[in-house]
Amino acid sequence: MKVAFLGLGNMGEHMAANLLKAGHEVTLWNRTISRAERFRSEGARVASSPADAARNADVAITMLADDHAVSFAVESTDGLLQTLPKGAVHISCSTISVALSQRLAQEHAQHDQQYITAPVFGRPEAAAAAKLFIVAAGKQDIVERCKPVLDPMGQRVFYMGDKPEMANVVKLSGNFLIGAVVESLGEAIALARKYGIDPHQYVELLTSSLFAAPVYKTYGGIIADQRYSPAGFKLRLGLKDVKLVIAAAEAVDTPLPIASIVRDHMLTAIGRGMEDLDWSATAKLAAENAGLK
Repeated sequence: MKVAFLGLGNMGEHMAANLLKAGHEVTLWNRTISRAERFRSEGARVASSPADAARNADVAITMLADDHAVSFAVESTDGLLQTLPKGAVHISCSTISVALSQRLAQEHAQHDQQYITAPVFGRPEAAAAAKLFIVAAGKQDIVERCKPVLDPMGQRVFYMGDKPEMANVVKLSGNFLIGAVVESLGEAIALARKYGIDPHQYVELLTSSLFAAPVYKTYGGIIADQRYSPAGFKLRLGLKDVKLVIAAAEAVDTPLPIASIVRDHMLTAIGRGMEDLDWSATAKLAAENAGLK
């Protein structure tokens, strides 16, 4: 398929590379053009704008940092909305607000274009290994049509419903759960350390017994190692996602009191200069609050 891929950050660069390996005809766009240029040797075309990238595409994929970046790539005068052919599909893999996703669905329909969402769960190492979990929503036949593009990027595609924003809700709520796990792990490990317990032994016990899940193993290891840099997912982006899930919950009168605690602790960590660390650095804040170095 002819694929326009927009956004080559820590996740997008690996996702685009896997599409090239799968034999798709890929055109790349990124604000920092050098991140796209290095894929020329692998057969990619480099576009000058989102509109240029999408001009002849069967599928346009956005994997960008936030609502502002996605809005620019889609809705600006140089956005893909202007040039994506009729019947072609925009797949939004970005973690964006429910409100923006709903608006994009309306705008694509007005341009006789298709729109589905497919945000992903997994850190950069999972993206590189094509082991992402992909959460898809939108018209089921369109999602099925896009499987040749989705499958090379992940290990499984979960279909969540016929409204694109359904996948956005799943992604935001999932990231909220990860943030809550990190918060509780950070506090528990700080407590263990205060009593002189080795954090690595503590995490080994937890993840070999009661909490034998990837999220506990991944973040437990990061926290025990105090390995917050380089960031797989920056704290400021984590804060953005928690704010978005709170906004989504407010829109349907659903209280999320734990999300508010996670948000406030992320804000505190950012206020202490941790914004460029991994979002698990809230555990660093927990340790500091306990008087630990």
